Amino acid sequence: MFDQFQRHDIETGEARIACFVGGDGPPLLLLHGYPQTHIAWHRIAPILAQNYTVVATDLRGYGESRGPQRGPSSDYSKRAMARDQVAVMDQLGFSRFGVIGHDRGARVGYRLVLDHPGRVNALVSLTVIPSSEVWSRVDKAFALGAYHWFLFAQPYDLPERLLSADPDHFLDVTLRKMAKDHDALSEAAVHAYRDAFRLPEVRHAMMQDYRAAATVDHDHDLADREAGRRLDCPVLVLWEEGRFEGKTTPLQIWRDWTERVEGHAIPGGHMQAEEQPAAVLEAVVPFLARHSRPPSA
Repeated sequence: MFDQFQRHDIETGEARIACFVGGDGPPLLLLHGYPQTHIAWHRIAPILAQNYTVVATDLRGYGESRGPQRGPSSDYSKRAMARDQVAVMDQLGFSRFGVIGHDRGARVGYRLVLDHPGRVNALVSLTVIPSSEVWSRVDKAFALGAYHWFLFAQPYDLPERLLSADPDHFLDVTLRKMAKDHDALSEAAVHAYRDAFRLPEVRHAMMQDYRAAATVDHDHDLADREAGRRLDCPVLVLWEEGRFEGKTTPLQIWRDWTERVEGHAIPGGHMQAEEQPAAVLEAVVPFLARHSRPPSA
């Protein structure tokens, strides 16, 4: 699905990141979520590549990227993952770029903006609010719906052992829960996710990612809020229609994190770029057109 993209395997000093580069124009970094790989972008990356140099990576430990296997969960903090992506873009020759992130990738994206000011022209966050905001809003519905947040954050190696019993079934249940219309997912994409999820080292990286989310990532967010740090680029946020009905919306939440934010709900489930690519592009393309190039010196 990325036949027109060139693969690069980039050593960052901490990890080896698989990335796929295609197109021409201002650089645009695409960061997938759990339990996906770069394949999550297969329906929109070729279209974006008509006007941008698209860089779609596998996050540290996910897909065909690899990270530390025996270290602390902080090795999979969003701060560490953001360093990977900055190293990738540096080695590709891009000092400033746009970012579209979904799920875990959106968390890496906003951490990249906070930790590396001046590097990102514009950030698109699909289905995500900052991690600290998630923890402060946990209720019964979230705990039952996003149970993996709590399961995966348990100490090593309880969740690893449990998932090893039948990884294919666990992944299938996960995808059916995330996608409002599972039939909208490409069979080839599901196979790619299944192949990756079958690998113990990939599942371990995912557990470390969620352990970090419950500890060091949360601490980093709180420290930024205490210090008054805000995102220094325009932000577009899209979320699932009906999910926040009667609650504070992601747009309202992100206003506490940046002065320039816009966004709205779109139909479909959690896997927006795969379920509703046209709706995502309809929002993202004009936003990037306004903000994809750095301001004039």
